Amino acid sequence: MEKPSTLHVDKPWGSFDQFVLNETCTVKILTCAPGQQLSLQKHRNRAELWVALDEGVIIELDGKVITPDKDAEIWLPAGSVHRLSCASQTPHSVRVLEISLGHFDENDIERLEDVYGRH
Repeated sequence: MEKPSTLHVDKPWGSFDQFVLNETCTVKILTCAPGQQLSLQKHRNRAELWVALDEGVIIELDGKVITPDKDAEIWLPAGSVHRLSCASQTPHSVRVLEISLGHFDENDIERLEDVYGRH
C-alpha cells in the first residue's frame, strides 16, 4: 500500500487538507502524556498515516527517531516497527492524528516492547 497523496486546497476563508478520499479507513487521535510512550509495535494488515498535531511528538520508525514539526505527515507502512512517545520535559501531552488504511483490528498489534507489561 502506498502513502496517499495529501490534497491542499486554498479557500477564501482559509484552506483544508484532505488525507484520504473514498477509502476504507479508521481515524483516531492518539494522545501521549509527558514521559509516556506507546508500545513498540507493528501491524500486518494495515498501514498508518500519522499527522503530528503538536510540537514535542517523538516517533520511532524502523530504528530511527523522528521529531516531526507540527502538521508533518509520517507514513508507517504495514510491517514497519513504530512507537509514539512524549518527552518527560514536554509540559503538555502530545497528539497525533492516525489514519489507518487496510483492515483495522486492535488484535493486529504485535507488541515488541511495552513498559506497561502488555503482550
